[in-house]
Amino acid sequence: MAGVSSLSLAKVRQGLEPRLPGADLALAEDLFGVLVILDSNAGLRRALTDPSRTGSDKAVLVDQLIAGRVSSEAASIVRDLVGERWGNARDIGDALETLAATVVISVAEQGSGVEGLEELENELYSFVQVVASNHALQRALSEAQATPESKVALGLKLVPQAGPAARLLISQAVRAPRGMKPAALVGRFLELVAARQQRWIANVSVTRPLTASQQERLATGLNAMYGRQLKVNVKVDPSLIGGVRVSVGDEMVDSTVVTRLSELRRKLAG
Repeated sequence: MAGVSSLSLAKVRQGLEPRLPGADLALAEDLFGVLVILDSNAGLRRALTDPSRTGSDKAVLVDQLIAGRVSSEAASIVRDLVGERWGNARDIGDALETLAATVVISVAEQGSGVEGLEELENELYSFVQVVASNHALQRALSEAQATPESKVALGLKLVPQAGPAARLLISQAVRAPRGMKPAALVGRFLELVAARQQRWIANVSVTRPLTASQQERLATGLNAMYGRQLKVNVKVDPSLIGGVRVSVGDEMVDSTVVTRLSELRRKLAG
């Protein structure tokens, strides 16, 4: 996904973020259910990605299709999705899949934070490893004549200790791989988990080693700033000259001398 679709996905994911603390797996199941509707109707996908249609027209179409079939929260998320611009019809389905998986991942994150994400990562990785090492399993999970239910049952047998979040993602990948191998789609979900984990890691660059008390104050300040208990990695980088640079996920806080000088040079050049 690239261009306008990539920008639209970033926007709807940002809009989804405030909903995640109270989300549950039922919301993800509703979103995956809407994805089934989109994937089964090429005309609908074209209508929802038609640039000549207004966002309100598309929202009305969505309401006609899913009203009463999913929660109001799921319907609201889908309306936000169809209100954006998409480069091609396939992209809107890929985006909805990403949103649904993000909800699942956030549920694993609730309560236990990064430890919950690490557990989910291990469970999904275990599935990928088992399938990758067995060609018979690969064929069975992709067998066109087998029912989706039988394939899901087989997939879940491979990870008997998996929690609800992992079981839902694995079931989705086996039931509706959307043109991919089930293990490859689980691998894509793993990438989303890894990206979510970065929100819990603060990478800090400083010009000289910090004392234990300084590191403690730094961690306390960052935890207060982001509202969660971060893992703080500190690296000494003398090239910064002075100040501190902090990155948490996609966010960057930079108060180094080098950055301030660069900004000054840009202003002078302008």
